[in-house]
Amino acid sequence: MRIGFDSEKYIRLQSARIRERIETFGGKLYLEFGGKLFDDLHASRVLPGFRPDNKIQMLLALREQAEIVIAINANDIEKNKLRGDLGITYDTDLMRLIDVFRGFGLFVGSVALTQFADQPAAAVFENLMKGLGIPVYRLYRIPNYPNDVKLIVSDEGYGKNDYIETTRSLVVVTAPGPGSGKMATCLSQLYHEHRRGVRAGYAKFETFPIWNLPLKHPVNLAYEAATADLNDINMIDPFHLEAYGETTVNYNRDIEIFPVLRAIFERIYGECPYKSPTDMGVNMAGLSITDDDACREAATQEVIRRYFSAAKGVRQGTSTESELQKIELLMQGLSAEPEDRKVVPAALAVADRTGSPAVAIELSNGQIVTGKTTALLGACSSALLNALKTLAGIDDAIDLISPTVIEPIQLLKTDYMHSQNPRLHTDEMLVALAISAATDKNAMRAMEALSLLNGTDGHSTVILSSVDDTVLKRLGIFMTSEPRHEEGRLYYR
Repeated sequence: MRIGFDSEKYIRLQSARIRERIETFGGKLYLEFGGKLFDDLHASRVLPGFRPDNKIQMLLALREQAEIVIAINANDIEKNKLRGDLGITYDTDLMRLIDVFRGFGLFVGSVALTQFADQPAAAVFENLMKGLGIPVYRLYRIPNYPNDVKLIVSDEGYGKNDYIETTRSLVVVTAPGPGSGKMATCLSQLYHEHRRGVRAGYAKFETFPIWNLPLKHPVNLAYEAATADLNDINMIDPFHLEAYGETTVNYNRDIEIFPVLRAIFERIYGECPYKSPTDMGVNMAGLSITDDDACREAATQEVIRRYFSAAKGVRQGTSTESELQKIELLMQGLSAEPEDRKVVPAALAVADRTGSPAVAIELSNGQIVTGKTTALLGACSSALLNALKTLAGIDDAIDLISPTVIEPIQLLKTDYMHSQNPRLHTDEMLVALAISAATDKNAMRAMEALSLLNGTDGHSTVILSSVDDTVLKRLGIFMTSEPRHEEGRLYYR
């Protein structure tokens, strides 16, 4: 893999930039933290060399100054809203985030319960958090938000919200997902701090789009592909262009809301500290790119991944045709085709030859390994075993798992668990491999090679079962699939 991003430089520049912004506002900054804080796999894919935990490492450099407030929308709790990537509810994810942040040694100060209107499930969650010793503060619905600025910046608007007690100079406001009220939490706090005679500031930390890359740079287009469901559109920031004569990139929602934000700042402070949405940001990712060509290629590959994801979503009813069409237009702009993803033609060739589902995996050195469907193993399991053999330098003719180990598992599945599929899924195959590793050195070598699969690419000629999809994600393989089910099935476990 060609490295195109300097993580150490990024952490250094980003930490310094945030410290600078804290000082600009006299020692207190509310930082709206967009995107994923500790597992930013999108950034690591489009900026090769960006580590998924870079943002956490950056915050650790500011550990003594920082505390975290996690915002969650009471409506999302009431509706049991799910994180699509993890399959857990927002309130469950909030507790997961607290554990993760604490595990890194970061201080989680409180939870902000936004859009609160006495929703029963939200009240139950509030009591649960308080019972666990986590302070919870309520932020209420404000009629005609965000347009009625006069009401918003008043005792009947922000003034009705709880004041969140904070103790440190950098307050990072994050959330389980979009629409959680991060910005509203920050601005409400500015209002309350101002009433208390404290001049606090606000800034926004969004990695994408990268403001100092061209509008049509593949890295920025990959962000549009990733947010096709939100219909985010990258735009030239007109406010920044007018104020400074400098072309920068932002996205439509920040540009559309900026006149309202400016009016809110003016009512709180008497003036707005920013002349543009770009001014509000503190992102230094663009200054840490070391190989632009590597990032362009990686980002183009990410757009293709997003195409397959959207096509699968349309097939399963979780995505819309408009999302898919938008990504197709982005691919046209990049002159990219689905077959430009090397694992795609490799997997399709095996499927055409065998007449059964197939999987291809591209290892980090560029070598492609394939797997076919057999009587004992599914295509994913076969490809995974073949990849481990290759990585461990084990001859392909060697059986890592004896059929005498596989057959009892198949018997258990079909005769006792009543499964219609006798072939081993990846989780079952890995358990069988682990059992074999107790007595077989080759199986142990294969087990030890599992970590080398992290960051590799894969493609399946059919939609993966939920089990295989979960296992391959945990191994760090970036999988895509053709938008069709095996043998025309509508449901497959």
